[in-house]
Amino acid sequence: MSKRFYITTAIDYVNGLPHLGHAYEKVVADVIARIHRSLGEEVFFLTGLDEHGQKVQQAALSEGATPQAYCDRLADVWQTFVARLNLSNSDFVRTTQPRHQKVVHAILAKLHAQGDFYKSPYRGWYSPRQESFLTDKDRRPDGTFDPIYGEVQELVEENWYFRMSRHQAWLIEHIQNHPDFVQPDYRRNEVLGFLRSEPLEDLCISRPLTRLNWGIPLPFDPAFVTYVWFDALSNYYSIPVALGDADATAPLQGFYTEPHPAGPSLWPADVHLIGKDIVKFHAVYWPIMLKAAGIPLPHQILVHGWWQKDGEKMAKSVGNVVDPIAVIDAWGVDPFRYYVLRELDVGPDGNWTDAGFQGRYQAELANGLGNLVNRSLSMLQRYRNGIVPAASDALAEDITQGVASVTADLRRHRLQAALVGIWSLVSRANQYVDQTAPFKLAKDPAQAPRLDAVLYSLAETCRILAVLLWPFLPETAGRIGAQLGIQDPPDRLTAAAWGRLTPGHHIGTPSPLFPRRD
Repeated sequence: MSKRFYITTAIDYVNGLPHLGHAYEKVVADVIARIHRSLGEEVFFLTGLDEHGQKVQQAALSEGATPQAYCDRLADVWQTFVARLNLSNSDFVRTTQPRHQKVVHAILAKLHAQGDFYKSPYRGWYSPRQESFLTDKDRRPDGTFDPIYGEVQELVEENWYFRMSRHQAWLIEHIQNHPDFVQPDYRRNEVLGFLRSEPLEDLCISRPLTRLNWGIPLPFDPAFVTYVWFDALSNYYSIPVALGDADATAPLQGFYTEPHPAGPSLWPADVHLIGKDIVKFHAVYWPIMLKAAGIPLPHQILVHGWWQKDGEKMAKSVGNVVDPIAVIDAWGVDPFRYYVLRELDVGPDGNWTDAGFQGRYQAELANGLGNLVNRSLSMLQRYRNGIVPAASDALAEDITQGVASVTADLRRHRLQAALVGIWSLVSRANQYVDQTAPFKLAKDPAQAPRLDAVLYSLAETCRILAVLLWPFLPETAGRIGAQLGIQDPPDRLTAAAWGRLTPGHHIGTPSPLFPRRD
Protein backbone atom coordinates (compact mmCIF):
# COMPACT_ATOMS: atom_id res chain seq x y z
CA MET A 1 0.00 0.00 0.00
CA SER A 2 1.49 3.33 -1.09
CA LYS A 3 1.88 6.04 1.49
CA ARG A 4 -0.60 8.90 1.41
CA PHE A 5 0.40 12.54 1.70
CA TYR A 6 -0.37 13.27 5.35
CA ILE A 7 -0.91 16.82 6.63
CA THR A 8 -2.08 17.98 10.07
CA THR A 9 -3.06 21.21 11.74
CA ALA A 10 -2.40 21.86 15.40
CA ILE A 11 -5.31 20.61 17.47
CA ASP A 12 -7.22 23.45 19.06
CA TYR A 13 -7.73 23.84 22.78
CA VAL A 14 -11.43 23.79 23.71
CA ASN A 15 -11.38 26.49 26.38
CA GLY A 16 -12.66 29.06 23.89
CA LEU A 17 -14.29 29.69 20.53
CA PRO A 18 -12.67 29.64 17.06
CA HIS A 19 -11.02 32.84 15.81
CA LEU A 20 -9.27 34.15 12.70
CA GLY A 21 -5.95 32.44 13.48
CA HIS A 22 -7.65 29.06 13.75
CA ALA A 23 -9.48 29.64 10.47
CA TYR A 24 -6.32 30.71 8.66
CA GLU A 25 -4.35 27.65 9.75
CA LYS A 26 -7.11 25.28 8.72
CA VAL A 27 -7.62 26.94 5.33
CA VAL A 28 -3.89 26.83 4.56
CA ALA A 29 -3.78 23.13 5.46
CA ASP A 30 -6.86 22.49 3.33
CA VAL A 31 -5.30 24.20 0.32
CA ILE A 32 -2.12 22.14 0.66
CA ALA A 33 -4.20 18.96 0.98
CA ARG A 34 -6.22 19.87 -2.12
CA ILE A 35 -3.03 20.72 -4.05
CA HIS A 36 -1.72 17.22 -3.51
CA ARG A 37 -5.07 15.71 -4.49
CA SER A 38 -5.02 17.81 -7.66
CA LEU A 39 -1.55 16.39 -8.35
CA GLY A 40 -3.10 12.92 -8.30
CA GLU A 41 -1.95 11.87 -4.83
CA GLU A 42 -3.99 10.22 -2.12
CA VAL A 43 -4.18 12.61 0.84
CA PHE A 44 -5.03 12.36 4.53
CA PHE A 45 -5.77 15.66 6.26
CA LEU A 46 -6.20 15.66 10.04
CA THR A 47 -7.49 18.39 12.31
CA GLY A 48 -9.20 18.26 15.68
CA LEU A 49 -9.32 19.23 19.34
CA ASP A 50 -7.12 19.13 22.43
CA GLU A 51 -9.61 18.47 25.24
CA HIS A 52 -7.59 17.70 28.37
CA GLY A 53 -5.88 19.92 30.93
CA GLN A 54 -6.40 22.26 33.82
CA LYS A 55 -8.00 25.08 31.84
CA VAL A 56 -10.69 22.77 30.50
CA GLN A 57 -11.31 21.34 33.97
CA GLN A 58 -11.63 24.84 35.43
CA ALA A 59 -13.87 26.11 32.61
CA ALA A 60 -16.21 23.15 33.00
CA LEU A 61 -16.33 23.63 36.75
CA SER A 62 -17.20 27.31 36.34
CA GLU A 63 -20.16 26.32 34.14
CA GLY A 64 -21.33 23.60 36.52
CA ALA A 65 -20.69 20.94 33.86
CA THR A 66 -18.57 17.82 33.73
CA PRO A 67 -15.40 18.22 31.65
CA GLN A 68 -16.66 15.66 29.12
CA ALA A 69 -20.02 17.41 28.71
CA TYR A 70 -18.21 20.74 28.34
CA CYS A 71 -15.92 19.26 25.66
CA ASP A 72 -18.81 17.62 23.81
CA ARG A 73 -20.66 20.91 23.59
CA LEU A 74 -17.65 22.81 22.27
CA ALA A 75 -16.68 19.99 19.92
CA ASP A 76 -20.00 20.53 18.10
CA VAL A 77 -19.12 24.23 17.73
CA TRP A 78 -15.66 23.45 16.34
CA GLN A 79 -16.87 20.79 13.93
CA THR A 80 -19.48 23.19 12.59
CA PHE A 81 -16.68 25.74 12.18
CA VAL A 82 -14.66 23.24 10.12
CA ALA A 83 -17.65 22.59 7.88
CA ARG A 84 -18.26 26.31 7.32
CA LEU A 85 -14.67 26.75 6.13
CA ASN A 86 -15.34 24.08 3.47
CA LEU A 87 -12.44 21.94 4.65
CA SER A 88 -11.71 18.58 3.06
CA ASN A 89 -10.33 16.98 6.22
CA SER A 90 -10.22 13.19 6.32
CA ASP A 91 -10.69 12.85 10.08
CA PHE A 92 -11.34 14.92 13.18
CA VAL A 93 -9.48 13.84 16.31
CA ARG A 94 -10.57 14.53 19.87
CA THR A 95 -8.05 13.66 22.56
CA THR A 96 -10.86 12.33 24.77
CA GLN A 97 -11.50 9.56 22.24
CA PRO A 98 -10.47 6.04 23.40
CA ARG A 99 -8.66 5.40 20.09
CA HIS A 100 -6.28 8.24 20.89
CA GLN A 101 -5.85 7.45 24.57
CA LYS A 102 -4.93 3.81 23.90
CA VAL A 103 -2.03 4.88 21.69
CA VAL A 104 -0.86 7.46 24.25
CA HIS A 105 -0.88 4.70 26.89
CA ALA A 106 1.27 2.51 24.63
CA ILE A 107 3.83 5.27 24.00
CA LEU A 108 4.05 6.09 27.71
CA ALA A 109 4.36 2.42 28.65
CA LYS A 110 7.18 1.87 26.15
CA LEU A 111 9.14 4.93 27.24
CA HIS A 112 8.70 3.98 30.90
CA ALA A 113 9.89 0.41 30.21
CA GLN A 114 12.99 1.82 28.51
CA GLY A 115 13.84 3.96 31.53
CA ASP A 116 13.12 7.28 29.81
CA PHE A 117 11.01 8.51 32.76
CA TYR A 118 11.96 9.13 36.37
CA LYS A 119 10.10 10.44 39.41
CA SER A 120 11.40 13.46 41.27
CA PRO A 121 10.16 16.20 43.63
CA TYR A 122 9.76 19.67 42.19
CA ARG A 123 9.79 23.05 43.85
CA GLY A 124 9.31 26.09 41.68
CA TRP A 125 6.98 28.31 39.70
CA TYR A 126 3.94 27.17 37.73
CA SER A 127 1.66 28.97 35.27
CA PRO A 128 -1.89 27.54 35.29
CA ARG A 129 -2.75 29.66 32.24
CA GLN A 130 0.03 28.12 30.12
CA GLU A 131 -0.02 24.81 32.02
CA SER A 132 3.76 24.89 32.23
CA PHE A 133 6.49 25.08 34.84
CA LEU A 134 8.68 28.17 34.83
CA THR A 135 12.22 28.90 35.98
CA ASP A 136 14.12 32.02 36.88
CA LYS A 137 15.11 32.23 33.20
CA ASP A 138 11.48 33.06 32.44
CA ARG A 139 11.52 36.11 34.72
CA ARG A 140 11.81 39.61 33.38
CA PRO A 141 14.66 41.87 34.56
CA ASP A 142 12.47 43.25 37.35
CA GLY A 143 11.80 39.73 38.67
CA THR A 144 8.21 39.52 37.48
CA PHE A 145 6.81 37.10 34.91
CA ASP A 146 5.35 38.12 31.57
CA PRO A 147 1.56 38.67 31.71
CA ILE A 148 1.07 35.83 29.19
CA TYR A 149 1.71 33.44 32.09
CA GLY A 150 -1.17 34.84 34.13
CA GLU A 151 -1.00 34.42 37.91
CA VAL A 152 2.15 32.40 38.59
CA GLN A 153 2.09 30.07 41.61
CA GLU A 154 4.87 28.47 43.64
CA LEU A 155 4.45 24.69 43.75
CA VAL A 156 6.03 21.86 45.69
CA GLU A 157 5.06 18.44 44.38
CA GLU A 158 6.39 15.14 43.02
CA ASN A 159 6.12 14.43 39.30
CA TRP A 160 7.37 12.21 36.49
CA TYR A 161 10.03 13.55 34.12
CA PHE A 162 11.14 12.65 30.61
CA ARG A 163 14.91 12.52 30.05
CA MET A 164 15.24 15.01 27.19
CA SER A 165 18.74 16.37 27.69
CA ARG A 166 20.38 13.26 26.22
CA HIS A 167 18.72 13.98 22.85
CA GLN A 168 19.96 17.51 22.26
CA ALA A 169 23.00 16.75 20.10
CA TRP A 170 21.29 14.49 17.57
CA LEU A 171 18.34 16.89 17.24
CA ILE A 172 20.68 19.76 16.36
CA GLU A 173 22.36 17.52 13.80
CA HIS A 174 19.03 16.41 12.35
CA ILE A 175 17.80 19.98 11.86
CA GLN A 176 21.13 20.99 10.33
CA ASN A 177 21.11 18.03 7.93
CA HIS A 178 17.44 18.42 6.97
CA PRO A 179 16.91 22.09 6.05
CA ASP A 180 13.22 21.53 5.25
CA PHE A 181 12.46 19.97 8.66
CA VAL A 182 11.48 23.38 10.09
CA GLN A 183 10.24 26.03 7.66
CA PRO A 184 10.44 28.95 6.92
CA ASP A 185 14.22 29.19 7.32
CA TYR A 186 14.05 31.90 9.98
CA ARG A 187 11.95 29.62 12.20
CA ARG A 188 14.53 26.88 11.67
CA ASN A 189 17.28 29.29 12.72
CA GLU A 190 15.30 30.21 15.86
CA VAL A 191 15.05 26.55 16.86
CA LEU A 192 18.75 25.95 16.22
CA GLY A 193 19.62 29.09 18.17
CA PHE A 194 17.60 27.88 21.13
CA LEU A 195 19.13 24.40 21.04
CA ARG A 196 22.68 25.71 20.75
CA SER A 197 22.37 28.37 23.42
CA GLU A 198 21.25 26.37 26.45
CA PRO A 199 21.03 22.77 27.64
CA LEU A 200 17.62 21.14 27.42
CA GLU A 201 15.92 20.58 30.72
CA ASP A 202 14.06 17.34 31.33
CA LEU A 203 10.33 17.65 30.64
CA CYS A 204 7.73 17.17 33.34
CA ILE A 205 5.21 14.75 31.79
CA SER A 206 2.67 14.39 34.59
CA ARG A 207 0.29 16.21 36.89
CA PRO A 208 -0.79 14.69 40.24
CA LEU A 209 -4.37 13.50 40.32
CA THR A 210 -4.92 15.60 43.45
CA ARG A 211 -4.43 18.76 41.36
CA LEU A 212 -5.71 17.66 37.95
CA ASN A 213 -7.99 14.75 37.20
CA TRP A 214 -8.99 15.69 33.66
CA GLY A 215 -6.32 13.88 31.67
CA ILE A 216 -5.06 10.48 30.53
CA PRO A 217 -3.87 8.44 33.56
CA LEU A 218 -0.24 7.29 33.45
CA PRO A 219 -0.35 3.54 32.76
CA PHE A 220 2.50 2.92 35.24
CA ASP A 221 1.31 5.27 38.01
CA PRO A 222 -2.45 5.92 38.26
CA ALA A 223 -1.88 8.67 40.85
CA PHE A 224 -0.88 10.92 37.95
CA VAL A 225 -2.34 12.05 34.62
CA THR A 226 -0.39 12.86 31.48
CA TYR A 227 0.81 16.41 30.91
CA VAL A 228 -1.42 17.95 28.25
CA TRP A 229 1.38 18.51 25.71
CA PHE A 230 2.59 14.92 25.87
CA ASP A 231 -1.01 13.88 25.27
CA ALA A 232 -1.80 16.48 22.59
CA LEU A 233 1.29 16.09 20.41
CA SER A 234 0.69 12.35 20.15
CA ASN A 235 -2.55 12.89 18.20
CA TYR A 236 -0.65 13.20 14.93
CA TYR A 237 0.65 9.66 15.41
CA SER A 238 -2.22 8.10 17.36
CA ILE A 239 -4.71 8.38 14.51
CA PRO A 240 -2.55 6.54 11.93
CA VAL A 241 -1.99 3.79 14.51
CA ALA A 242 -5.68 3.62 15.44
CA LEU A 243 -6.65 3.43 11.76
CA GLY A 244 -4.35 0.45 11.23
CA ASP A 245 -1.19 1.89 9.64
CA ALA A 246 1.05 -1.17 10.03
CA ASP A 247 4.37 0.68 9.71
CA ALA A 248 3.25 3.30 12.24
CA THR A 249 2.18 0.61 14.70
CA ALA A 250 5.35 -1.49 14.45
CA PRO A 251 7.44 0.56 16.95
CA LEU A 252 4.78 -0.06 19.63
CA GLN A 253 4.86 -3.85 19.27
CA GLY A 254 4.17 -5.44 22.65
CA PHE A 255 2.67 -2.22 24.03
CA TYR A 256 -0.20 -1.53 21.63
CA THR A 257 -2.37 -4.62 21.47
CA GLU A 258 -5.63 -3.31 20.01
CA PRO A 259 -7.00 -5.46 17.16
CA HIS A 260 -7.44 -3.47 13.98
CA PRO A 261 -7.81 -4.12 10.24
CA ALA A 262 -5.08 -3.01 7.86
CA GLY A 263 -5.48 0.73 7.30
CA PRO A 264 -3.97 3.46 5.15
CA SER A 265 -0.21 4.07 5.15
CA LEU A 266 0.16 7.55 6.65
CA TRP A 267 3.14 7.89 8.95
CA PRO A 268 5.46 9.77 8.98
CA ALA A 269 3.50 12.98 8.55
CA ASP A 270 4.56 15.05 5.56
CA VAL A 271 3.58 18.43 7.05
CA HIS A 272 2.64 19.57 10.56
CA LEU A 273 1.19 23.07 10.04
CA ILE A 274 1.39 25.10 13.28
CA GLY A 275 1.45 28.66 14.64
CA LYS A 276 4.69 30.32 15.67
CA ASP A 277 3.81 30.23 19.37
CA ILE A 278 4.13 26.43 19.60
CA VAL A 279 7.32 25.90 17.58
CA LYS A 280 9.36 24.64 20.55
CA PHE A 281 6.83 21.95 21.39
CA HIS A 282 6.72 20.69 17.79
CA ALA A 283 10.32 21.17 16.71
CA VAL A 284 12.00 20.12 19.98
CA TYR A 285 9.71 18.11 22.29
CA TRP A 286 7.83 16.18 19.60
CA PRO A 287 10.82 14.86 17.59
CA ILE A 288 12.56 13.87 20.83
CA MET A 289 9.47 12.00 22.02
CA LEU A 290 9.29 10.16 18.70
CA LYS A 291 12.99 9.38 18.51
CA ALA A 292 12.99 7.99 22.05
CA ALA A 293 10.06 5.72 21.16
CA GLY A 294 11.74 4.51 17.95
CA ILE A 295 9.15 6.22 15.75
CA PRO A 296 10.18 7.94 12.47
CA LEU A 297 10.12 11.74 12.53
CA PRO A 298 7.72 13.87 10.47
CA HIS A 299 9.14 15.41 7.32
CA GLN A 300 8.31 19.06 8.01
CA ILE A 301 7.14 21.50 10.66
CA LEU A 302 5.61 24.39 8.67
CA VAL A 303 5.17 27.51 10.80
CA HIS A 304 2.75 30.35 10.08
CA GLY A 305 2.47 33.78 11.66
CA TRP A 306 -0.27 35.61 13.56
CA TRP A 307 -2.95 38.03 12.45
CA GLN A 308 -3.43 41.57 13.68
CA LYS A 309 -6.44 43.81 13.05
CA ASP A 310 -5.71 47.32 11.77
CA GLY A 311 -2.13 47.01 13.00
CA GLU A 312 -3.04 46.01 16.55
CA LYS A 313 -3.15 42.72 18.39
CA MET A 314 -6.66 41.29 18.37
CA ALA A 315 -8.39 41.10 21.75
CA LYS A 316 -11.99 40.82 22.92
CA SER A 317 -11.35 43.59 25.44
CA VAL A 318 -10.36 45.96 22.62
CA GLY A 319 -13.29 44.87 20.48
CA ASN A 320 -11.21 44.30 17.35
CA VAL A 321 -11.64 40.54 16.93
CA VAL A 322 -12.44 39.28 13.42
CA ASP A 323 -15.16 36.64 13.49
CA PRO A 324 -14.58 34.34 10.48
CA ILE A 325 -18.15 33.02 10.56
CA ALA A 326 -19.59 36.54 10.46
CA VAL A 327 -17.43 37.32 7.41
CA ILE A 328 -18.50 34.07 5.72
CA ASP A 329 -22.16 34.77 6.48
CA ALA A 330 -21.88 38.23 4.92
CA TRP A 331 -19.55 37.58 1.98
CA GLY A 332 -19.29 33.82 1.38
CA VAL A 333 -16.65 31.26 2.25
CA ASP A 334 -14.51 31.64 -0.89
CA PRO A 335 -14.00 35.42 -0.51
CA PHE A 336 -12.89 34.76 3.07
CA ARG A 337 -10.50 31.99 1.95
CA TYR A 338 -9.17 34.18 -0.86
CA TYR A 339 -8.42 37.17 1.35
CA VAL A 340 -6.53 35.31 4.07
CA LEU A 341 -4.49 33.34 1.52
CA ARG A 342 -3.76 36.28 -0.79
CA GLU A 343 -3.06 38.76 2.03
CA LEU A 344 -0.74 36.60 4.14
CA ASP A 345 2.03 34.32 2.95
CA VAL A 346 2.84 31.30 5.13
CA GLY A 347 5.41 32.49 7.67
CA PRO A 348 5.19 36.20 8.50
CA ASP A 349 2.53 37.99 10.53
CA GLY A 350 -0.44 39.55 8.74
CA ASN A 351 -2.82 42.44 9.16
CA TRP A 352 -6.56 42.19 8.53
CA THR A 353 -8.33 45.37 7.53
CA ASP A 354 -11.99 45.53 6.56
CA ALA A 355 -11.12 48.00 3.80
CA GLY A 356 -8.45 45.62 2.49
CA PHE A 357 -10.91 42.74 2.44
CA GLN A 358 -13.57 44.76 0.62
CA GLY A 359 -10.97 46.14 -1.77
CA ARG A 360 -9.73 42.71 -2.80
CA TYR A 361 -13.30 41.45 -3.12
CA GLN A 362 -14.27 44.25 -5.50
CA ALA A 363 -11.07 44.56 -7.52
CA GLU A 364 -9.83 40.99 -7.73
CA LEU A 365 -12.88 38.77 -7.25
CA ALA A 366 -15.83 40.78 -8.63
CA ASN A 367 -14.13 43.01 -11.22
CA GLY A 368 -11.30 40.62 -12.03
CA LEU A 369 -12.24 36.93 -12.01
CA GLY A 370 -16.01 37.36 -11.81
CA ASN A 371 -16.17 39.88 -14.64
CA LEU A 372 -13.94 37.74 -16.85
CA VAL A 373 -16.01 34.58 -16.47
CA ASN A 374 -19.36 36.32 -16.76
CA ARG A 375 -18.61 38.34 -19.86
CA SER A 376 -16.72 35.51 -21.55
CA LEU A 377 -19.55 33.00 -21.14
CA SER A 378 -22.29 35.59 -21.72
CA MET A 379 -20.74 36.51 -25.08
CA LEU A 380 -20.45 32.83 -25.99
CA GLN A 381 -24.13 32.43 -25.14
CA ARG A 382 -25.15 35.57 -27.00
CA TYR A 383 -23.07 35.20 -30.16
CA ARG A 384 -22.88 31.40 -30.54
CA ASN A 385 -25.96 30.18 -28.64
CA GLY A 386 -23.70 28.73 -25.95
CA ILE A 387 -21.98 26.34 -28.34
CA VAL A 388 -18.16 26.20 -28.18
CA PRO A 389 -16.70 27.18 -31.59
CA ALA A 390 -13.64 25.80 -33.33
CA ALA A 391 -10.52 25.52 -31.21
CA SER A 392 -7.92 28.28 -31.21
CA ASP A 393 -4.41 28.64 -29.81
CA ALA A 394 -4.57 32.43 -29.60
CA LEU A 395 -3.91 32.45 -25.83
CA ALA A 396 -2.34 29.00 -25.61
CA GLU A 397 1.25 30.11 -25.12
CA ASP A 398 0.48 32.71 -22.43
CA ILE A 399 -1.81 30.40 -20.49
CA THR A 400 0.49 27.38 -20.77
CA GLN A 401 3.43 29.36 -19.43
CA GLY A 402 1.28 30.67 -16.60
CA VAL A 403 0.05 27.19 -15.70
CA ALA A 404 3.64 25.92 -15.53
CA SER A 405 4.63 28.76 -13.19
CA VAL A 406 1.58 28.30 -10.94
CA THR A 407 2.10 24.54 -10.81
CA ALA A 408 5.69 25.02 -9.68
CA ASP A 409 4.49 27.29 -6.88
CA LEU A 410 1.80 24.81 -5.88
CA ARG A 411 4.31 21.98 -5.62
CA ARG A 412 6.43 24.11 -3.26
CA HIS A 413 3.37 25.18 -1.21
CA ARG A 414 3.94 28.80 -2.21
CA LEU A 415 0.28 29.64 -1.90
CA GLN A 416 0.43 33.41 -2.12
CA ALA A 417 2.74 33.29 -5.13
CA ALA A 418 0.43 30.79 -6.85
CA LEU A 419 -2.54 33.13 -6.37
CA VAL A 420 -0.54 36.03 -7.78
CA GLY A 421 0.25 33.84 -10.80
CA ILE A 422 -3.39 32.84 -11.27
CA TRP A 423 -4.52 36.46 -11.18
CA SER A 424 -1.91 37.38 -13.77
CA LEU A 425 -3.78 34.98 -16.08
CA VAL A 426 -7.09 36.64 -15.13
CA SER A 427 -5.57 40.02 -16.01
CA ARG A 428 -4.16 38.69 -19.28
CA ALA A 429 -7.55 37.33 -20.32
CA ASN A 430 -9.37 40.55 -19.40
CA GLN A 431 -6.74 42.47 -21.37
CA TYR A 432 -7.38 40.13 -24.32
CA VAL A 433 -11.09 41.03 -24.24
CA ASP A 434 -10.25 44.71 -24.34
CA GLN A 435 -7.74 44.22 -27.16
CA THR A 436 -9.96 42.09 -29.39
CA ALA A 437 -13.31 43.83 -28.67
CA PRO A 438 -15.49 40.79 -29.48
CA PHE A 439 -18.66 42.89 -29.28
CA LYS A 440 -17.36 44.81 -32.33
CA LEU A 441 -16.30 41.64 -34.15
CA ALA A 442 -19.84 40.30 -33.69
CA LYS A 443 -21.23 43.15 -35.82
CA ASP A 444 -19.14 42.15 -38.86
CA PRO A 445 -19.99 38.74 -40.46
CA ALA A 446 -16.60 38.71 -42.14
CA GLN A 447 -14.98 38.60 -38.70
CA ALA A 448 -16.80 35.39 -37.66
CA PRO A 449 -13.64 33.21 -37.67
CA ARG A 450 -11.82 35.81 -35.59
CA LEU A 451 -14.74 36.01 -33.15
CA ASP A 452 -14.76 32.20 -32.89
CA ALA A 453 -11.07 32.25 -31.93
CA VAL A 454 -11.65 34.89 -29.25
CA LEU A 455 -14.68 33.14 -27.76
CA TYR A 456 -12.94 29.77 -27.67
CA SER A 457 -9.81 31.25 -26.09
CA LEU A 458 -11.80 32.98 -23.36
CA ALA A 459 -13.95 29.95 -22.54
CA GLU A 460 -10.90 27.68 -22.45
CA THR A 461 -9.06 30.14 -20.20
CA CYS A 462 -12.03 30.13 -17.80
CA ARG A 463 -11.97 26.31 -17.74
CA ILE A 464 -8.26 26.26 -16.92
CA LEU A 465 -8.70 28.93 -14.25
CA ALA A 466 -11.27 26.71 -12.54
CA VAL A 467 -8.68 23.92 -12.35
CA LEU A 468 -6.00 26.20 -10.90
CA LEU A 469 -8.43 27.77 -8.43
CA TRP A 470 -9.88 24.52 -7.08
CA PRO A 471 -7.43 24.10 -4.16
CA PHE A 472 -8.04 27.69 -3.06
CA LEU A 473 -11.68 28.42 -3.94
CA PRO A 474 -13.33 25.03 -4.42
CA GLU A 475 -16.88 26.39 -4.43
CA THR A 476 -16.06 29.02 -7.05
CA ALA A 477 -14.13 26.55 -9.18
CA GLY A 478 -17.11 24.22 -9.17
CA ARG A 479 -19.45 27.04 -10.17
CA ILE A 480 -17.21 27.99 -13.11
CA GLY A 481 -17.22 24.35 -14.22
CA ALA A 482 -21.00 24.20 -13.93
CA GLN A 483 -21.44 27.40 -15.96
CA LEU A 484 -19.21 25.85 -18.60
CA GLY A 485 -21.49 22.80 -18.59
CA ILE A 486 -18.66 20.50 -17.47
CA GLN A 487 -19.78 17.56 -15.31
CA ASP A 488 -16.46 16.50 -13.77
CA PRO A 489 -15.07 18.58 -10.88
CA PRO A 490 -12.02 20.69 -11.80
CA ASP A 491 -9.85 18.87 -9.25
CA ARG A 492 -6.98 17.49 -11.36
CA LEU A 493 -4.07 19.67 -12.48
CA THR A 494 -3.54 17.53 -15.57
CA ALA A 495 -6.78 19.08 -16.85
CA ALA A 496 -5.07 22.47 -17.03
CA ALA A 497 -3.61 21.61 -20.44
CA TRP A 498 -4.73 23.90 -23.24
CA GLY A 499 -7.29 22.60 -25.74
CA ARG A 500 -9.41 20.26 -23.61
CA LEU A 501 -12.63 22.21 -24.26
CA THR A 502 -14.36 20.41 -27.13
CA PRO A 503 -15.82 22.36 -30.06
CA GLY A 504 -19.57 21.80 -30.22
CA HIS A 505 -19.89 21.51 -26.44
CA HIS A 506 -22.89 23.31 -24.92
CA ILE A 507 -22.09 25.52 -21.95
CA GLY A 508 -24.45 26.13 -19.04
CA THR A 509 -26.05 29.35 -17.89
CA PRO A 510 -23.70 32.23 -16.92
CA SER A 511 -24.35 33.95 -13.60
CA PRO A 512 -22.26 36.35 -11.48
CA LEU A 513 -19.70 34.60 -9.28
CA PHE A 514 -19.18 37.57 -6.96
CA PRO A 515 -22.04 40.07 -6.88
CA ARG A 516 -20.74 43.60 -6.60
CA ARG A 517 -21.20 45.26 -3.23
CA ASP A 518 -21.61 48.94 -2.40
